Amino acid sequence: METEADGDDCRGPEPARNSDPESSLQPKTEDDTGDSSEPDTEDSADWKKTREPASGTNSLKNKHESVSDSSRSIENKPFSCSVCKKAFSQSRNVKAHMRIHTGEKPFSCSVCEKAFLRSEHLKAHMRIHTGEKPFSCSVCEKAFLRSGHLKAHMRIHTGEKPFSCKVCEKAFSRIEHLNTHMRIHTGEKPHSCSVCKKAFSQNIDLKRHMRIHTGEKPHSCSVCKKAFSQNIDLKRHMRIHTGEKPHSCSVCKKAFSQNTDLKRHMKIHTGEKPFSCSVCTKSFALCGHLKKHMQIHTGEKAHSCSVCKKGFSQSGNLKTHMRVHTGE
Repeated sequence: METEADGDDCRGPEPARNSDPESSLQPKTEDDTGDSSEPDTEDSADWKKTREPASGTNSLKNKHESVSDSSRSIENKPFSCSVCKKAFSQSRNVKAHMRIHTGEKPFSCSVCEKAFLRSEHLKAHMRIHTGEKPFSCSVCEKAFLRSGHLKAHMRIHTGEKPFSCKVCEKAFSRIEHLNTHMRIHTGEKPHSCSVCKKAFSQNIDLKRHMRIHTGEKPHSCSVCKKAFSQNIDLKRHMRIHTGEKPHSCSVCKKAFSQNTDLKRHMKIHTGEKPFSCSVCTKSFALCGHLKKHMQIHTGEKAHSCSVCKKGFSQSGNLKTHMRVHTGE
């Protein structure tokens, strides 16, 4: 979902004397100097009057050149906000700025009726409805609604990551990614399930979780039509059809379709046996092997002969028994 901000927060704050709190929200447009297309004649006259050079003499010229930076700032921005004292070069900009304090939003969308402080914000918003994407990447030609989104996208190609975590120094290309990452350190989980109240640090994780309650399975296999609640599960499933085995053992090079199968296999080489019997303390590399072993102690016979119904604790014993009937 596109936001109304133009992504310019990714660039960091502009110097105070050149910035307008409103201007960073959207890309520059024709009416970025104000909402009216008509010139402000009185302001223009005042501007010309203050900028007109003094006549002739060197002494006056030298006096003009010695004016301090603060004086120039006052001279260039004679109109100030009565609330926060921010200065502007034209009165129309003060009028537009005052909407921050008054909350007035005179420009509303004719489609969804969402309202905006400035006309250029409305123009940028209208692209959501029209589908217009005037900003395109010069590398991959991907198009965007806003210039700020294009600037953020370009970091994919440049590798620039200007936003870094102060705790672990991990760097990110977008400030919103940093903000989300910071929840790892703060433990903040602002997104909670309305059904079971389980909380998540990211909204996308909550959306995935909600499928447990709704039963939604939006990702389906193009081959066998089996459906999955998460795209990653579909990707794993597709390996059944493609035969892809991207996970290979670093010791014997045996390949597996899933990483969990590789982890199990690695225990052959490491000798790790993390699953131990609570009765005889015998250890096993796999949990499944422990479960089979436990049938010795419980007397459970989960495998029965389809011919004579004799029960066995392990499938291997059943297979051996079946030879009595098959004559193999």
